[in-house]
Amino acid sequence: PEVSVRLDVGPGAARHSPLAVQNGFLRMLVHSYTAELFMSFLANLGPFLEDEIIPEVMPMEIEIVNAKITLKDDSPQVYPTSPGPVPITLAVDHVTVKRGDDGVFCLTGQQRQGVALFFLAFKEQTVPAECVPAGGICGSQLKEVPELQRELQTMKIALAEANMDKARLLQEIRKYNPLFQL
Repeated sequence: PEVSVRLDVGPGAARHSPLAVQNGFLRMLVHSYTAELFMSFLANLGPFLEDEIIPEVMPMEIEIVNAKITLKDDSPQVYPTSPGPVPITLAVDHVTVKRGDDGVFCLTGQQRQGVALFFLAFKEQTVPAECVPAGGICGSQLKEVPELQRELQTMKIALAEANMDKARLLQEIRKYNPLFQL
């Protein structure tokens, strides 16, 4: 199943926390979940989450593994010539949300295995002979390779963000002047 929920109440819930005996312990697992939600849906959730009384703290653990949620803006367009907003996709690899007896939510994530394996595989690669200078490669140059690879990944992410900002700004300018060319 994509979503599984378990609620423990009573003496058996004492293994989670002392407060769980009285208020219960909620354990939820969301696995391989894909959904498309409209922004108006999220905006209208507010009244359901508000309450006049302070709720009792329920300890819980929510684990989200391999989930993908796409948010689409369904508000009316301000400018008819605008192509409309771009949907936002939130991809979650592995995140755990825990709430203890004090009522504080703690969000933790786990490192993706693919990234760590990529760097391990990269370290094990041999350098082609044509890349080796006459004196050979010294140890300090080999140590710089993973560091440079991480820096390259950071720069690629920054470039992608800059391109998205550029596209967003051009879209905003074209709302006011549809004939604008860069």
